[in-house]
Amino acid sequence: MASLFLSNPETNQVLFEESSYARKMILNRPHKLNSLTYEMISQILRNLEVYEKDPMIKLLIVKGQGKTFCAGGDVVRVVLSINEGHWSFGASFYKKQLTLDYLLATCTKPLVSLINGIVMGGGAGLSMNSMFRVVTENTVFAMPEGQIGFFPDVGASYFLSRLPGFFGEYLGLTGARLDGNEMLACGLATHFVLSKDLLLLENALSGVASLDTSTISRVISGFSSKISLKKDSAYRRLETVNKCFSRRTVEEILLMLENEAANGDNKWIIQAISSMKSASPTSLKIFLKSIKEGRTKELKDCLIQDYTIACHMFRRSFNPDFIEGSRAKLFEKGKQPKWEPSKLELVSDEFVDQYFEKVDDADWEYLQLPPRANLAKTWESKL
Repeated sequence: MASLFLSNPETNQVLFEESSYARKMILNRPHKLNSLTYEMISQILRNLEVYEKDPMIKLLIVKGQGKTFCAGGDVVRVVLSINEGHWSFGASFYKKQLTLDYLLATCTKPLVSLINGIVMGGGAGLSMNSMFRVVTENTVFAMPEGQIGFFPDVGASYFLSRLPGFFGEYLGLTGARLDGNEMLACGLATHFVLSKDLLLLENALSGVASLDTSTISRVISGFSSKISLKKDSAYRRLETVNKCFSRRTVEEILLMLENEAANGDNKWIIQAISSMKSASPTSLKIFLKSIKEGRTKELKDCLIQDYTIACHMFRRSFNPDFIEGSRAKLFEKGKQPKWEPSKLELVSDEFVDQYFEKVDDADWEYLQLPPRANLAKTWESKL
């Protein structure tokens, strides 16, 4: 496993900087939208262990180099390994990624994610459960995994289920994009800071000689700007979102959306319907079950469940949608995948339930996350 993922010739994929009381972890693959590799995850894990033990360090900062925070995990390399007959390589990569997500979420030092640019998939796993989530006018958030036959993972069933009403269901089922203003409004972000002020904010945070989260929040708030939701934002239509996405099944949600669309020309509804109809039917049903269960689970349990579902997808236990979706969207760029089953009505509850059960492999184990004294804690949105 390690030899496959450590063969990447890129160097300095993560930069680590010391600045007074703070330590910075900078994702450094801007030419690849800072997508996470096995090496990057391993480097951050090693440094995080050191940082947590050092009493002189009071605060951690994670950010991305260039115009992107992190567009996700290195799916292409995982799929290539699966196609070569090594699904367990992807499982090992994913296990390490989810472990990092959990350790960051339960970190003993306050963690500030500076999210300037795209944040999707694995990037959301790094940042959405951090104590402070600072966004800018350049930030774009999305969880579009259903379009490649995967599912919104890395704890999405935890952090999306905590959003107001059924806005999390809307985001996960449609893969809709949010800007920084919308992220702050719905609670995915804690602060909104203009990108031109980020360096000043970093410098101010480096001088914080305390672990006190209220002090850190006040420092960030000193650089915060007011937000303005765009007129066509779906978050302005939360009542309609709740009406549609509170339904019990994906079929009922789509029917409600189509009824709403017939009542007027609502651009966001048309886009939601189109996105859901092009996604893997299996992926949609897996996510809806996952987020409903996630509402009553702790982050740790959500990550364990994500690992089980993903392993089934990697080994093509019940269908090949993840490999097929990746082929069409990532390798052949823009082709329409051929999903199996092809229609929502062909995906039974019993079929979906299989993804939540133990993988039938003698060497497979449930994800074992390290014991942590800290539970996942996040700061409230600063509106």
